[in-house]
Amino acid sequence: MHRNFGMIRAMNLLVAKDFEDYELIDSGDGKRFERFGKYKLIRPDPQIIWKKGLDESQWNSCNVVFENERWKKRLKMADKWLLRWRNISFYAKLTPFKHTGVFPEQSIHWEYIGNKVKNANREVNILNLFAYTGIASLVAASAGARVTHLDASIQSMKWSKENQAISNLGDKPIRWILDDAIKFTKREIKRKKTYDGIIMDPPVYGHGPGGETWDFNKSLPILLDNCSKIISQNPLFVIMNAYAISSSSETLKNILRDFFPEMIVESGELGIKEKSKGRILSTGIFARAT
Repeated sequence: MHRNFGMIRAMNLLVAKDFEDYELIDSGDGKRFERFGKYKLIRPDPQIIWKKGLDESQWNSCNVVFENERWKKRLKMADKWLLRWRNISFYAKLTPFKHTGVFPEQSIHWEYIGNKVKNANREVNILNLFAYTGIASLVAASAGARVTHLDASIQSMKWSKENQAISNLGDKPIRWILDDAIKFTKREIKRKKTYDGIIMDPPVYGHGPGGETWDFNKSLPILLDNCSKIISQNPLFVIMNAYAISSSSETLKNILRDFFPEMIVESGELGIKEKSKGRILSTGIFARAT
């Protein structure tokens, strides 16, 4: 019996490349084996249900492993060290949440942002929400944009400013805002402020500096409504990334289309290519309006 299931559309997968200070060495059995600069790290990743590509002796060459909710050093290493992407320098650190402050898959967006700003041939204002350690902010500023960098964490803000200093971008116009994203964008509407590009990496759950509650499914439509009122008449982009949510990239695309109907929206997954066997590790989802 012949069954016609129709056409299956290919997934849009953006894979990071040309990041010399990072590589996914191998993956398997619920773990990533990665190199950040001169150090090798092992971190848990429950989606990795396939087998390791390298033998245990190579995995055992790591400097540090995250297990039982903490980092355990196996070889001597610093708690903070320098990485570089193109002309941007930034620090990696061993955080209590298994992260390093650097999400290598985002480098595909960094390149996109830098090119968009450089090719605009005009003064560009960029808003970076949930900006964390600020690499995207530095890329945009280095390319010539005026940047508003917003995060709710004092520690992340300090880290971002350290990255600005080590990148020798202290003279670039970056406005640092410690605030709740929804409250800030609401005030920007009243000020009639507009932005040519908006970047956001909203968490599943979070809290603003004043105790404000962020819930992805409930709060995101409110934030995007605000953003739709502060996007310029000639926008370059709206970029949204999401991690550890139950929704698909189609969800992100649909909601961006709701609030930015005049823009073209694409969506998909962000990935990293493994060195050992060439497998792609999907690390998050995105939607991008242009």
